Amino acid sequence: MTFEFSRRGILGVFAATTVAAAPVMANAFGLMRGAGNYRRISMYSGRTGESLDTVYWVEGKYVRDALNEINIFMRDWRTGQVIGIDPRTVDIAAASHRLLQTNEPYMMLSGYRSPQTNAMLRSRSAGVARNSLHMAGKAADMRLKSRSVSQMYKAVTACRAGGVGKYSHSNFVHMDCGPLRTWGG
Repeated sequence: MTFEFSRRGILGVFAATTVAAAPVMANAFGLMRGAGNYRRISMYSGRTGESLDTVYWVEGKYVRDALNEINIFMRDWRTGQVIGIDPRTVDIAAASHRLLQTNEPYMMLSGYRSPQTNAMLRSRSAGVARNSLHMAGKAADMRLKSRSVSQMYKAVTACRAGGVGKYSHSNFVHMDCGPLRTWGG
């Protein structure tokens, strides 16, 4: 059995009152297969003032130079440490961004976190996981001015590709390429 997703069909997911209506096959990687011959991510950082708008995947292959740019952009801005960001995390961000149909770049609040930064944040907030996937380059915290946290949460959840956390009071959504799970919804 083959599933084919049209733009109108994907939008129908959001017209429903619950994300449970989304097809089981609708995950970030399946959604991105129908996205064409390239994948793009656009982000900016309020912390560093940097922006990134790059095509990171072309005709079935990740673009190494673009991934290197993403690694540097998503570094721990407090320490300057850079590690390899898992491309699946970028795929989840790009797929959910496509579902939200906006040209506004994500505001990235947190990408990679060094163990020192994670420990410091944990000492200030109970909401920071001891073994956060941020420390493995497998998570990102994102915000959009043009979309609500609930809209973003539904889009990332519809990707069915990892963990999704809804932080309404702090106005951001956590997305990661770890096991399927949700919280805050």
